[in-house]
Amino acid sequence: MSLRTLVPPEGQPHIFAASAFARYTDDLCDTGPVEGRTQRFEEWADHVNTALDTGSSGHPLMRAYLHSAGLRNLSREWIDAYLAGTRLELEFAGFAQEADFQRYLDTVSVPSFMLGFGVVPFLVPEQRFISSVRLLVDAAQRTDDLTDLFEDLRDGRLCLPVSALDRHGVTRADLEKGRDTPGVRALLSATASSARATLVEGERVLGDIDPGYRPAFRFVIGLVHNALDDVETRGVAVIRRPHHDRPVASLSLLVRSRRMGASTEAQAGRGAHHNRVRSGDPLHGR
Repeated sequence: MSLRTLVPPEGQPHIFAASAFARYTDDLCDTGPVEGRTQRFEEWADHVNTALDTGSSGHPLMRAYLHSAGLRNLSREWIDAYLAGTRLELEFAGFAQEADFQRYLDTVSVPSFMLGFGVVPFLVPEQRFISSVRLLVDAAQRTDDLTDLFEDLRDGRLCLPVSALDRHGVTRADLEKGRDTPGVRALLSATASSARATLVEGERVLGDIDPGYRPAFRFVIGLVHNALDDVETRGVAVIRRPHHDRPVASLSLLVRSRRMGASTEAQAGRGAHHNRVRSGDPLHGR
């Protein structure tokens, strides 16, 4: 519903086709033992590469993507990068350092985003547009790592860099056991503050793109801000209970994003967010 409301009609077919393709690919890789997931992915990747080489496919999702890519003359670059990144993610073992997280953005997160939104016309040099997108993706990925922390830990995954835990004197056991310590609060606060600051910087993307696509990007930006608001409100509870989206807040954001139209402002009444970034208010345990 949000895409139909916020994306110009000419951009909808590609975004729908690319999103369905990515969702199907992700589903192949998200269930079962690693060996089985790897085999399913490699078989699918072989099919995708053949389809891209020949321009035809018997799979409806791939056929839809090929049709859309042909109409919009889309480069193969991002789908190739997306498949390469997905292959690496199958063996994801966490991040030792911040540099590992940044490499993950470049190999997995940015290609995934660009696969869906590569159709968006931009008004600046391509590298400027991609660098703006990367800021948004950095903020969104870091935010997801916070909101998914409880479930990731329960599933044996830790997506925060180990170096960040070490810097605040936090152990993995502290997080797994839901301990409310000064170090845990500082870790969560610093991660959220970093995500917020990067997100605010990335809001420049609204001036980089065709005005017709600004409502969709504004909605994405607002969703990340809402998630960070939730993290700040819940504090240490993010490692004790799962995160749940707030449908009413999302609907309000959708309406506001559409109403603001071609404006390059990220959101009306955003002073509170900007003040929070500057003040660096700590997260309090709950």
